[in-house]
Amino acid sequence: MDTIVLVIHGGAGTILKKNMTPEKEKAYKDKMTEALMAGYSILKKGGTGMDAVEAAIRVMEDSPLFNAGKGSVFTADGKNEMDAAIMDGKTLNAGAVASVRIIKNPITAARAVMEKSPHVMMVGRGAEAFAREHGIELVDTSYFYDEIRYRQLQEIKKHEKPALDHADDTSGSIQENFDMEFKMKKFGTVGAVALDKYGNLAAGTSTGGMTNKKFGRVGDSPIIGAGTYANNKTCAVSCTGHGEYFIRTVTAYDVSARMEYSGASLGSASGDIINIKLKKMGGEGGLIAVDKNGNIAMPFNSDGMYRGYINTDGQAKVFIYRE
Repeated sequence: MDTIVLVIHGGAGTILKKNMTPEKEKAYKDKMTEALMAGYSILKKGGTGMDAVEAAIRVMEDSPLFNAGKGSVFTADGKNEMDAAIMDGKTLNAGAVASVRIIKNPITAARAVMEKSPHVMMVGRGAEAFAREHGIELVDTSYFYDEIRYRQLQEIKKHEKPALDHADDTSGSIQENFDMEFKMKKFGTVGAVALDKYGNLAAGTSTGGMTNKKFGRVGDSPIIGAGTYANNKTCAVSCTGHGEYFIRTVTAYDVSARMEYSGASLGSASGDIINIKLKKMGGEGGLIAVDKNGNIAMPFNSDGMYRGYINTDGQAKVFIYRE
């Protein structure tokens, strides 16, 4: 099989062109293109979907534009806590980490859990100790500090409720960026799904969670079947949105199940879940997916979603708004 496909997302929500500067729009598109090319170069050379997914997500984790890794938002107690998961569609093996604070690239730690332990998920200080034992890069908590996000936390704490919006711009003045971000409510999870030349599917997701989240809250991203899922029989899926709803609807697995048991197409399965099932419950967000034949889907019920794909033609295509 020679078909190779990589799809990424960088979060969904109230993302409107009227609130976006040309400079900011270019920054997002450039970074998404960089992530796509990082993964695609691996696929083109005969690398695995797992390698491509990890590489693409690491690019976004290292950018302050996205709520994952470097750009993670703050919890209620002023910390950065990150979650990530990765899954191999060939073996159905999976790995995840949650509530980690000093792992530079949580997606790499999640893969290590899958490949170097008998477990699927590790959390908190235990996950960090595991990462240390396996030579995964750790950083001081100050690495994740971002002034815009910290000021956003202070503003949200005045209302004492978790918020799904987050700051994801580091250009321009602090006040200008701060004002702009509060006009643009976003779910900042990042993710990638891939089909490699061997016909194997892979999916990965990474997030900093909700601003002002409390008491060790964990969303859907690291939960296999909720925010991340891959199965060579059907598809690979990575979700972004209000995690509580994606957990309750087992969204990522539901796409696969509808395809496997009802014969639904990738497009109809994913579209119905996001635009009908999830929406009826009040859940907002979207997902990216690729099936075993290389078909892709990127449905979302919010105003926008950072997303893009690249396939055998080698041309990266990235989108932000509802186009």
